[in-house]
Amino acid sequence: MSTSHQTTRGYGFPQPPPAPAPVPHPAPVPGRGSRLLRRSFWGFAGAVLASVVWTAALWTVPSMVSTASSPLPVGSYRTTDDLCSAATFSRFGQLYPVASGTAYHYTTRNRALDDMYCSQYLKRSANDSGYITLSMEVQLHRAVSAAPEFEAQRSGFDQRRFQVSDVPELGDEAFVGYLDDQSGADRTRHYLTQTLYVRDGALTCYLNWSGSYQEGKESAPDRDGIRQALVIDTRDALRALGER
Repeated sequence: MSTSHQTTRGYGFPQPPPAPAPVPHPAPVPGRGSRLLRRSFWGFAGAVLASVVWTAALWTVPSMVSTASSPLPVGSYRTTDDLCSAATFSRFGQLYPVASGTAYHYTTRNRALDDMYCSQYLKRSANDSGYITLSMEVQLHRAVSAAPEFEAQRSGFDQRRFQVSDVPELGDEAFVGYLDDQSGADRTRHYLTQTLYVRDGALTCYLNWSGSYQEGKESAPDRDGIRQALVIDTRDALRALGER
């Protein structure tokens, strides 16, 4: 006689744990989400408005964002194809009336920098075996300020042992550097350099005179006379480049 067995659930197996009780959630606070949304919207709108105002200021008042590296005004200065023609060097022409060779010049143009250069050799007379070198370079800085470069140039003259002195009433700032070099094998030979460097707004310019003489055989050039000629001819060159 067969006996019917009813299988009891869980017989020989661990009973499953009871289901956890539901965790209550706090009730939503009326209006809280809408307030956060409004704050986010007004914050975004304020940022956009500030950006629009600042952009308008950049276009209407550029000086508001001027920095030390911002370009300075070019003013009335122009770029010429032949700096040797614009800069006549009339005062040096009186001191050294004879040209030796042909003057050399070039001009390059770029939206960031225009560069003009002129150099020539001059002598006191046709029979004079010696000559002096006269060179000028003018640059118009259109992308960045010319002031840091001017300061760096003056520092460079100091580091190279030039005697540096200010030149008043010429451009925004100007100086003359003078060097008497006797470092050659012949210590009686003096290699002289005088350079006037000037900045006027976005323009930088130097006029360089270089020559030499030998002790006991030649007289030394007039240092003050050379300095005066540098100032006169540089001022005349800048006046010519500033004419429209």
